[in-house]
Amino acid sequence: MADLFSPLTPHKQEIAPGLTLFKAWVNGGEFIHTIENILNISPLRHMMTPMGYASKVAMTNCGPFGWASNIQGYQYLPTDPLSGAPWPDLPELFSKLAQQVAAEVGLDNFQPDACLINKYEIGVGMGKHQDRDELNFHWPIVSLSLGLSAVFQVSGNQRNGKNFNILLEDGDVLVIHGPARQFFHGIRPIKADPMQPNLHHRYNLTFRKAH
Repeated sequence: MADLFSPLTPHKQEIAPGLTLFKAWVNGGEFIHTIENILNISPLRHMMTPMGYASKVAMTNCGPFGWASNIQGYQYLPTDPLSGAPWPDLPELFSKLAQQVAAEVGLDNFQPDACLINKYEIGVGMGKHQDRDELNFHWPIVSLSLGLSAVFQVSGNQRNGKNFNILLEDGDVLVIHGPARQFFHGIRPIKADPMQPNLHHRYNLTFRKAH
């Protein structure tokens, strides 16, 4: 494994069927630099939800398709609604990581065509939801965490089911696949880290096969 993907002692954990966690799998430095380049082209924004409220989490995308939300609903679009231009290209750094961890769980030939970039400020979380806007649920959701830690909550096939919590730290990659692919999941509000007082947010990149 390249040094870029092994800054500490990376290891793979089978949390539950369909939930595979790759701890300390990436060194975030180059990823953060690449994210900043993407944001210069396609800035973060608080998308409108179908309920008429602005999302608390700031979002943008890269890749051939980008996930978008508005009062009409949720969909993948080939262009950025703010600019009308195509979303920024999916960097090879991103697709290589997504393909690598997908292969580790037995899903060869994963070709992500969308990367949703979320930025969580301290105190912000995300309610439980399902990822159901993709055409083929055979392919995984690959989730990379950078920055502040987060508690990822999974409640199975029921939104109000019993929560199972997974701590996601800087450099962790979670692959959601197989029986867990359509599980309800969310993020508890992000907390500050007293050991890193200058760190104020968490980036989450989710790689998907939209079409």
